[in-house]
Amino acid sequence: MRIPVSWLAEHLPLPEETTPEDVAEALIRIGHEVEAVERLETVDGPLVVGLVVEIEELTEFKKPIRYCRVEVDEDQIQGIVCGARNFVEGDLVVVALPGAVLPGGFEIAARKTYGKVSEGMICSVKELGLGDDHTGILVLPPGTASPGDDAKGLLGLDDAVLELSITPDRGYALSVRGLGRDLACAFDLPFGDPAGAEIRPTDNGVWPVDVQDEQGCRRFVARRVTGVDTGAPTPFWMRRRLMLAGIRSISLPVDVTNYVMLETGQPLHAFDAAKLKGTLVVRRAQAGEKLRTLDDVERTLNTDDLVICDDSGPVSLAGVMGGASTEVGDDSTDILLEAANWEPASIARTARRHKLPSEASRRFERAVDPVVAAAAVDRAAKLLDEFGEGSIRPGRTDVGNPILPSPVSMPIDLPDRVAGQRYARGVTARRLGQIGCGVEVTTSDDGRTFVIATPPPWRPDLTQPADLVEEVLRLEGYHTIPSELPPAPPQRGLTESQRRRRAASRALAEAGYAEVLPFPFVATTTWDDFGLDDDDIRRNTVKVLNPLEADHPELATTLLPNMLDMLRRNVSRGQRDLALFHIGQVFLPKAQPVAVPAVGVEGRPSEEDLGKLEASLPNQPLHATVVLSGQREQAGWWGKGREASWADAVEAARTVAHAWGVELTVVASELAPWHPGRCAELRVGGWPVGHAGELHPAVIEKLGLPKRTCAMEIDLDALPVVERRPVPVISPYPPVLLDVALVVDSSVPVADVASALRSGGGELLEDLRLFDVYTGEQLGEGKRSLAYALRFRAGDRTLTVEEATAARDAAVASATSAHGATLR
Repeated sequence: MRIPVSWLAEHLPLPEETTPEDVAEALIRIGHEVEAVERLETVDGPLVVGLVVEIEELTEFKKPIRYCRVEVDEDQIQGIVCGARNFVEGDLVVVALPGAVLPGGFEIAARKTYGKVSEGMICSVKELGLGDDHTGILVLPPGTASPGDDAKGLLGLDDAVLELSITPDRGYALSVRGLGRDLACAFDLPFGDPAGAEIRPTDNGVWPVDVQDEQGCRRFVARRVTGVDTGAPTPFWMRRRLMLAGIRSISLPVDVTNYVMLETGQPLHAFDAAKLKGTLVVRRAQAGEKLRTLDDVERTLNTDDLVICDDSGPVSLAGVMGGASTEVGDDSTDILLEAANWEPASIARTARRHKLPSEASRRFERAVDPVVAAAAVDRAAKLLDEFGEGSIRPGRTDVGNPILPSPVSMPIDLPDRVAGQRYARGVTARRLGQIGCGVEVTTSDDGRTFVIATPPPWRPDLTQPADLVEEVLRLEGYHTIPSELPPAPPQRGLTESQRRRRAASRALAEAGYAEVLPFPFVATTTWDDFGLDDDDIRRNTVKVLNPLEADHPELATTLLPNMLDMLRRNVSRGQRDLALFHIGQVFLPKAQPVAVPAVGVEGRPSEEDLGKLEASLPNQPLHATVVLSGQREQAGWWGKGREASWADAVEAARTVAHAWGVELTVVASELAPWHPGRCAELRVGGWPVGHAGELHPAVIEKLGLPKRTCAMEIDLDALPVVERRPVPVISPYPPVLLDVALVVDSSVPVADVASALRSGGGELLEDLRLFDVYTGEQLGEGKRSLAYALRFRAGDRTLTVEEATAARDAAVASATSAHGATLR
């Protein structure tokens, strides 16, 4: 929201020495977000009001050019070349004379152009630094000033504009009225309410109104102004304020409704009363109804949309945008002004459903003061009467019963206890009174003092004691609250689970994986894309009642879907060689779910309540997952590189397990979405803890992933906790390196052969590594050769060749006994 400082200052007596920066600092101090303070750029040199006396069209050029004779003083007429065409003879304009310097350092000088000498420049809004509109010249309404008058004071070029980000809970601050009141609190100054004029009740209505949906429309107020000259110019002071607020001037009726909205916070709508037919009815839209809105788009309405109708059907999308059929045009003279109070949730849904955000919907969805409607519509009617030469019809239509906030009781010392300091006596009652609350101080039977505050109608957000505490603290200044960091308890550090999680993250990062943070939500179609069976337990998910995205309403039972989304997104941005990892929780519903109990907020939940809450939560084990695509080892002068394979996914699992101090057993398996022939089950002591391998080609094609994409997921909570890890022993004696090639049946797992070799090699076998697998006619059908590199070493002596050979033979004998292996 943009607002001129001068407009705010109009409603409270700021000291003369107050700068725009002081105003911004005061608003920040009481909790508002000021994004920028924009001072209008000054204009050096002569800037005057000019009267266009004569316009000569220069037709010999490719684009339309005009040579204007402009009176810039009583006896001085300047010739100025101008390409704009939105002004005529007799208009008042702003002229920068030779010697002036416009914002941006643009110097004005007399020069010859298009065959004429141009002695100055006729300025637009953008060239003067008042806004971004560069579509035409700034034309002043007749009578605004006289030719030759100084334009700097008229334009208010010494002003500044505040740009604020209003939080959703402070809808009242989307107006001069709301911000001015808060600013008065910050400076402890009296505040002049622009909507504080007395509204006289009347029994006469100006138009029949039937509110059929009383929940959606809390109040509907209308006034009628006849004989309005809609072509009358908007006064310049009003246009200037709208321009600085970022709103383009359109016509007097539209400008008046926008101006009153910015001033009071109450959005208004102007109907051409001559185009209305019969009673105005407020109701929900019927299925299939359509409405052409003011942006000339025909919209199909939803049965949840609030609409204003006449006998012809919908004429306005309530609280969002009016209809084209009753739009006020250049020939309109009879105007019906409407100010209503709409249910915030309904307006928010409608604006999002139709992708039609507007200044009106922005305010209504944050809640608008229901009492201000009558004052706002009267203010707009008087402005049309004054500047549009209209006649206000007697009477006012006022239908509905606005919902007012309920009183809130709070211990008078609650702000002191929350802030951790003692405020001066009477601060709580004074601050609540400043924001408009009705305040009553009472004493209970036990001697405790309470404040009963009745919030003003523009503060529906004040519903509980905590809200009142926030108001007292922010107005006193958050900077006054002492800031003390609690001391860290001694002899405390990371828990065992935290240390192990960090160890796994560090190990994967050191192995070349990049950590990512995917969302925990998945789409219902994910499981079909993964090719899961209908009875697969991973389909049993936890549904989210209010998901961030409607097409991702489930909590993930596996980390893979969103990790693959992250990989696909990176690939789409040109990253082909990827190794990503994530450690996070999955959500597994319990076999017999427990309903979530309703727990109050008046105090800390009891142990029983905490137990019920804990029981109602799904199981949330910690998983680690990696995904890989492209080259695992980059190509270069050293070679062609190496593509990532299922073996890399398995090795990632071993890396994680090693960081936790456990050893994995890898066996062949089949589980969607992995390739049935390239999927490994990861076990610890015979218990499955995860899977790794290459994804199924059908899944890769369905998800649009790179070919041969690999993945691994392991349940970290299923890994045993190793309290004591053996200290590695480093031998100072040299190793003995021996190779062995064993022929086994192709059905025998490699891991089983390696396990048998380790068992037979005994303590002297320090390490073994599979370095070759061979199949061929020489071995026979169903056979393969596994070549291992064995490293033998003793910790207390240098091994002899005989000792190492004996240990090797024992390892081979063990493999022969267990799996029928023979030396090749």
